[in-house]
Amino acid sequence: MRKINVFDTTLRDGEQTPGVNLNGKEKIEIARQLERLGVDIIEAGFPASSPGDFQSVKEIAEMIKGASITGLARSKTSDIDTAWEALKNSAEPRLHVFLATSPIHMQYKLKMTPDEVIEQAVQSVKYAAAKFPHVQFSAEDASRSDWAFLARIIEATISAGASVINLPDTVGYTTPEEISELFEYVIRHVPNIEKAVLSTHNHDDLGMGVANSLAAIQAGAGQVECTINGIGERAGNASLEEIAVALQIRSDYYGAKTALQLRELKRTSSLVSRLTSMNVPGNKAVVGANAFAHEAGIHQDGMLKHKSTYEIITPELVGATSSAPLGKHSAVMHLKQN
Repeated sequence: MRKINVFDTTLRDGEQTPGVNLNGKEKIEIARQLERLGVDIIEAGFPASSPGDFQSVKEIAEMIKGASITGLARSKTSDIDTAWEALKNSAEPRLHVFLATSPIHMQYKLKMTPDEVIEQAVQSVKYAAAKFPHVQFSAEDASRSDWAFLARIIEATISAGASVINLPDTVGYTTPEEISELFEYVIRHVPNIEKAVLSTHNHDDLGMGVANSLAAIQAGAGQVECTINGIGERAGNASLEEIAVALQIRSDYYGAKTALQLRELKRTSSLVSRLTSMNVPGNKAVVGANAFAHEAGIHQDGMLKHKSTYEIITPELVGATSSAPLGKHSAVMHLKQN
């Protein structure tokens, strides 16, 4: 099966959740748990955004050796220089540089022409590649970008030294069918695409973050970007635990796997929930309090006879436990078959 790299952005995109403010000690605690979980890449923050973020990224980069540590940078040499100072002593320095590519972003936010955007992206990637052994370029708002333009800027940034290309659904706008078609288009129309790993990064504004991530993996993405408990801007990011377990349980369908230690998922979820003061909904898939709880009598009866009647995921797989709480629906234990 294909190996999918897991890029965790809980400490960067996740911390952008309104009301969440992690201190340096808390970020280190989460980073250590992410290392135990087995994520491939930890996005530790945005070093140029503040002295505090710079310091926490630097400390995590110097401490964590079991995962590649990356930091976010705008397509500016000053951001790239700051990120290098924070990340240069890590086991595998990696930079995540981004620039918007959708017409609405280029016109209203950047006030740049498409050709100017390509030129700036190429210059930034070249500059970063002279310092970092791994450079990821993200085409911000890729899901609302012109596909032919995306193919141009992807080819150019790969030639400039990008080893990972991220096509984010920045505003949670796309659908599984559309994102599949986008990734398939890029693979067909970018001549040097084999020199880079394609990455997917999806937000949950329409409730399709996980579905879109899985669809992109099916269509050829080799890296998935996500957060613990799905925290993040607005409605949040695609949930790491849901993607990981979906790939595990439906390996027959997706033909892909991660290197995650799934038994650490519940512990990681609880830690992030506690430190961010964001409660996990009881009905949250995989890590919610009710994810392995069975109240209905018919379900309880089936579970007593054979757990697989109503549990497709064993709670032990993710470090959780099952329960059978008594309630008004517990009275009917079984139905006789005539």
